[in-house]
Formats: sequence, structure tokens, C-alpha cells
Amino acid sequence: MTVLALVTLLVWVIAFFVPSGRYERDAAGAPRQGTYHREPSGLGFLDRLTDLFLSPVNGLYGVQDRETGQVAPDAVGELYGAAGVFLFVLAIGAFITVVFATGAMDRGIGRLAHRLRERGALLIVGVMLIFSLLGTVEGFAEETLGFYGLIVPLMLALGYDRMVATGTIILGAGIGVLCSTVNPFATGVASSAADISLGDGIVLRAAMWVVLTAVTIAYVVRYARRVRARPERSLSGFLPGDRGRAEVRADAAEPPPLTGTHKAVLVTVVLVFAFMIFSVIPWASALSGDADAAPYGWEPGWSFPQLAALFLCAAILVGLLTRMGEQRFTATFVEGVGDFVSPALVIVLARGVTVLMNNAKITDTVLHSIEGAVTGVPSALFSIMIFVVNLPLAFLIPSTSGHATLAMPILAPLADFAGVSRAVVVTAWQAASGWMNLWVPTTAVIMGGISLARVGYDRYLRFAAPLLGLLALLIAGFVALGAVWS
Repeated sequence: MTVLALVTLLVWVIAFFVPSGRYERDAAGAPRQGTYHREPSGLGFLDRLTDLFLSPVNGLYGVQDRETGQVAPDAVGELYGAAGVFLFVLAIGAFITVVFATGAMDRGIGRLAHRLRERGALLIVGVMLIFSLLGTVEGFAEETLGFYGLIVPLMLALGYDRMVATGTIILGAGIGVLCSTVNPFATGVASSAADISLGDGIVLRAAMWVVLTAVTIAYVVRYARRVRARPERSLSGFLPGDRGRAEVRADAAEPPPLTGTHKAVLVTVVLVFAFMIFSVIPWASALSGDADAAPYGWEPGWSFPQLAALFLCAAILVGLLTRMGEQRFTATFVEGVGDFVSPALVIVLARGVTVLMNNAKITDTVLHSIEGAVTGVPSALFSIMIFVVNLPLAFLIPSTSGHATLAMPILAPLADFAGVSRAVVVTAWQAASGWMNLWVPTTAVIMGGISLARVGYDRYLRFAAPLLGLLALLIAGFVALGAVWS
């Protein structure tokens, strides 16, 4: 939020010096290449000061005037603010919090870990696969901090070191977020800002998820086997008592079994996310290969308003299934909304920056300044450029939601100039954000995780560096392939 507040002020000042102008746009709202021309913004100093003052408000529910293109809370036209995404984030936050309050997710993972406690490689594969799946569909990241108390002792009991536990948790969830398919906090926000469907590009992202998850799991398993065979090769080393925990492996206490209620909650979670995926995929386009194909009659064609309602209803359903009671459910629901207000506000602040650029008419000027750089560039190279450009932005703004809302209004139209699908830009952007968040020290997931596992940050970097290099090459290959096929 602090970074975005500074960016807001910086952009407001820069807008005084950047010439205003605009492109002519087609019926879909995409800028027409070569049509840029200078056009006065018509804003005086007081108007600009008002825009700065109202930027967070406009970022939430500003409306773009049909005639002038200016955004204001009382204008008449189309909603420009992020109110739909804002409510969606709060709704899914409430749902996730209610689900975790039932204990079903924790107990389910605990049961899996116990059953595989004497089959170390299978335990690593199982936990990483579940974490990655949760990461790709709902941005499972910070929630992993609660599992160190369970996974670290288990890994030590199996003869591994603390780095294996750290890699299993951080890389398992992180690779899922990197390859988000329908993650609302990454793919969802970015797709909204790019003005495309959440389901656009899902085939490429799903293929990335399968390959990169397999590579990451294989990397951690390989290191785990090496450390188990030769403990002196451990990158994290062993603390006093670590090596004596193997004896507890065979008679470790079994976690309580899943109750019928827990099973019902887990089935509900699976069905809700499965239906979300089904409802946002443009099936006619995906099955026919024609981007302009008319939707089938059975396609829901849902977007953020319907998805927000889905998760609100799903949270209520979980509360009813578990007999939470009115008071506990309401308190948990409100707690979940409160926990996710922060990323929701980040989205609003970032959209407010976009409003400042729109009203000052400098967004198209920035696009025009880059148009020459991407014109004639091979589509594969363009997609890789998008990945690289977003790496430093991801370091400055570790919030995927804020990064997407800030960057997509500039990056998405560039795809139109380069002849590349906007979905490829979204995929390249989220891969850059996810890749950086596997190691940057500005994220709570990394610094909190290694602290809980009692692993040095420098040692974690030594462990992850070869994998990060391999992932970067694979990402470049996937986005290049997606650009060529788009």
C-alpha cells in the first residue's frame, strides 16, 4: 500500500509533464495501431488535484463518461472502478476462512501426511501436489504458514532435513500460484484489468501447471533422496535433536479421522472450485478454436459478479453443513472479509493510479512510446519481453493483485500491437510475479516460512537457485509457444 501510495503521487506529478493524447479504438475498445494523436486533457490544476483526492474512490466505483472518457464517481457510462473485483476478493476470502475454520482442510492434509509417513517420496509428492493444486485455483500461499509445525517434524522423522520441508511447502504452493489457472487473486484480477475472460488462455496455463509442477516436485524429491543418503550434503544442516527424530516415525500418533462433516466440506470445496472453472471457460472458443465463436447455450459465461455470489453462497452452505451456528458463522465470515480487505484495497489503490493516467490522457501516450518497440517484434520475443519487464515490478509490488491492476492497462493493449493474445500477456505477467515470489525477501510467505522452519535465507537461495533458473527457461518457452499459437 505504501508503494502504491508513492506511485500514485509520482504518476500525478509526471502527468503534468507527459503530453496528453489518445488512440482511435475499435468496437472492442482495442487501440488501432498508427492512430495516436495529441489531444489536450482539458484539466486545470484544480481538476488534477480533485482527481488525486478522489483516486481511491474512482478506483473503487468510478464511472467512465461515454462522451469524454473521463472517470468520476458521478459520471454516466460504464463502470471503470474495481468494485466487482473488490467484492469478489472479499467473498472468496470469507469462503476460504469459513472452510479453514471447520478444520477439514488441516485434518485432511494431516491425515495424508500420516498415511505416507513411512514413504517419504510419496509424502513429498502428495503434499506438494495438493499445495500446488490449491495454489493454482485459489492462490494458496500465506495459508501454508500453518503447516510448518506438522511438516517439519514429519520430514525430520523420515531422515530428511529442514530444507526438504521448506521446499515442500514454499515451492509446492508457490509453483501453483506461478502457474495459476483460475486463481482469482492473480489470473482473475489480471484478466479483469486486461478486459478478457478469466477462462481465456486456460489451456496454456494448465499445460504450464502440469509441467512446472512435475519439474519442481522432481527437484525437491531428488534433493531429499540425496540428503537422506548423505546427510553431510544438507544445505540447511541439522539442529541439535534433528537427527534423533527418525525413531518416532513408526509409532507417530495418528491424527483424528475425517468426520462425515469434514468429508462434506472437502467435497463442497472441490465442487465449488470445479464449477468456477467450468463457468468461466469460453467453451465454444476453446473447443472450436475460433476466438469469435458464438457461446453454446449451456455455457454459463460467468464473470466476477456471479463468482462473488457463488462464493458468498458457498460460505453459507459450509456454515450450514458444519452447523456452525449463527453467531460463530457470522463472526468467522466477517473475520474472513477483514483478512482480505488488504489485498482488496490494494486493487482499489492500483486502479486509482490508472484513473489518474486515464483522466490526464497519458495512458495512450505511454502506449505510443512503446508501440515502436513492439511493432515488428516476433510474437515469441514479445511474450518473453513481457515476462522480463514484470520481474522488477513484482519485486517492488509483491501483491499480485496490485501488480496486475497497475500493469495490465498498459501491457494488455501492447499485445494488440504485437498481434498477440491478451491472454498470453496475462500468463507471462503472472509467471513473472509467481517466479519472483518464490524467492524475494519482500514476501511474508518466504521470510515467515524459512523463519518457522529455522532455515537461513542464504541457504534457501542456494537450494532454490538452480530450480529458479530452470523454471525461467521453461516459462520463456511456454509463453513464446503461446504467443506463436495465439
